[in-house]
Amino acid sequence: MKDPDVLKETAPRYIPSHLRLTYDDYCRIPSSERYELVEGELRKMTPSPTVFHQEVSGRIQKALRLWVDDHDLGKVYYAPIDVVLSEHNVVQPDILYVSHERLGIIKEACIQGAPDLVVEILSPSTVEWDRVVKRRLYGVYGVREFWVVDPAGRSIEVAAHNGKELATVQVYPPGTTLVSPTLVGFELQVDGVFR
Repeated sequence: MKDPDVLKETAPRYIPSHLRLTYDDYCRIPSSERYELVEGELRKMTPSPTVFHQEVSGRIQKALRLWVDDHDLGKVYYAPIDVVLSEHNVVQPDILYVSHERLGIIKEACIQGAPDLVVEILSPSTVEWDRVVKRRLYGVYGVREFWVVDPAGRSIEVAAHNGKELATVQVYPPGTTLVSPTLVGFELQVDGVFR
C-alpha cells in the first residue's frame, strides 16, 4: 500500500480476478461501482438500501452523533465511507464511531484502521455477510464494539471485544433500551429506532 490516504480514482485497467487484490487495486475501481474487499477478493455491494433501512440508519446515526458531539468524544460517520482494516481488507460499515484518542486513523480518503464502534444494519441479502464475515473481520482487526441491527426482527445485538473476538453482550428486543459498553452513559430506545 503506497499511500493509505490516496483518493479514489478510476483507471483504464482492471486487475485479473485470480490475484489477491490490495487497497491500491481497490482504489482503481470506477467510483460508480461500490465494493468491499475481504482477504483480497472483491464483493460487489448490493443495490441501494431500502427506505426503512435508511430511516433506521439515520435515527441511529443521529443519536450517536448527538451524544458524541455533546460529550466531545470523537467522530461519527455513515456509509458510504471506506474503512481500510489492512492492505487486503476494505469495508463500508453503515455507521462508525472513532474516539477522540484515535482520531489519527481518520484520513482524507478513508478511515485507516479499526473504528471503536461499528454498526451494520441487516438487509435480506447481507445477513450472513454482516453477521459472520464482517463480524469476524472486525474482531480480528480490533473493533471494540459491534452492533447488528435487525430491522425485520426489530432488535439490536451488541457485541464487545473480549480480547479474542467480538462476543455478544446482549440482544435488545422491542421495548428495551440499548446500553453501550464503549460509550459509557449512552442509551438508545430500541422502539424509537424502528418506529
